Amino acid sequence: MKDNDNPSTEVAMAANQAHEQAPNDETQDWREGFSRRKVLVAGAGTALGASVLAACGGGGGGSSSAPTTASGAGGSGAAGGDVLAKVSDAPVGGAISAQDANGKPIIVSQPTQGDVVAFSAICTHMGCTVAPAGNQLQCPCHGSTYDLATGENTGGPAPSPLPKVQVSVRKGEVVEG
Repeated sequence: MKDNDNPSTEVAMAANQAHEQAPNDETQDWREGFSRRKVLVAGAGTALGASVLAACGGGGGGSSSAPTTASGAGGSGAAGGDVLAKVSDAPVGGAISAQDANGKPIIVSQPTQGDVVAFSAICTHMGCTVAPAGNQLQCPCHGSTYDLATGENTGGPAPSPLPKVQVSVRKGEVVEG
């Protein structure tokens, strides 16, 4: 008589097979709590969150000019405009980082002697802070570049130019308005 002809052996084998196929409570709980889809979605969400934080961190990496904030921010010019910077702080053919009266980052540029313009320093691609880089403005996040005289985008993924900030020069100071 063979082992598999023995009814008790068949019952034992069937019981063993049923036990192997039946879900273990601990294994089943773990599988329900951590499905492959949930793990992948959680991992992707974590990676996306880290990318957004890194991208929006701003900063002036690669900037050739030290960032300057308006020494008289909150002060008033002769006609009531807030002082953003001194004209002498912005090199001819270059630009400096500053802040408007509300603390938002801007770029003050002096493309030619005495010609001062200003732009929002918020990149039109993903909202990172643009910084002066030699004779252009550059976004440290994705490499968009802008003309420092016009704010026009000259390279990278930025879809549009930097918005102009209205400024004028009074008594050697750049003021809003």
